[in-house]
Amino acid sequence: MDRTEKRAFVESLVNVFGETSFVLVAQNKGLTVAAVDDLRRKMKAAGATYKVAKNRLASRALDGTRFQGIQPLLKGPTALAWSVDPVAVAKTAVEFAKTNDKFVILGGALGTQTLALDGVRALAELPSLETLRAQLVGLIQTPATRIAGVVQAPAGQLARVLKAYADKEAA
Repeated sequence: MDRTEKRAFVESLVNVFGETSFVLVAQNKGLTVAAVDDLRRKMKAAGATYKVAKNRLASRALDGTRFQGIQPLLKGPTALAWSVDPVAVAKTAVEFAKTNDKFVILGGALGTQTLALDGVRALAELPSLETLRAQLVGLIQTPATRIAGVVQAPAGQLARVLKAYADKEAA
């Protein structure tokens, strides 16, 4: 990498750190190319990005951002993963780490809060953003359905009473 490429890489990471809410740091020591490709595919399917980064360049990109707390984790062969949906990154990384012992999650940062491995695992257990949205819509729709049923109930009862009177007079 020449200086121009390094500068461009740092600038792209600064932009990423400005737009994302969660950054995961992992060690990828000894991962095969096929395993890294598999992890990248899984991350992309979850809406996340996975990049191997030089620690010095990543540290420069972290300076002045809300994710500065992860700088001590940048030792050895590290990789960064990020997404708008923090749960997606955490779930994908934790699932991959279960099947591949050479992929070690070091921690991460959710906004200004630095998370250890346990924090990342706890984040992975949360429902995804899409699931939470669906649950919220369901909660909003339930009262509306109940209100519609309550409003329609008296009209239905009145119609049944009138039909009963009509049937009684017809008989």
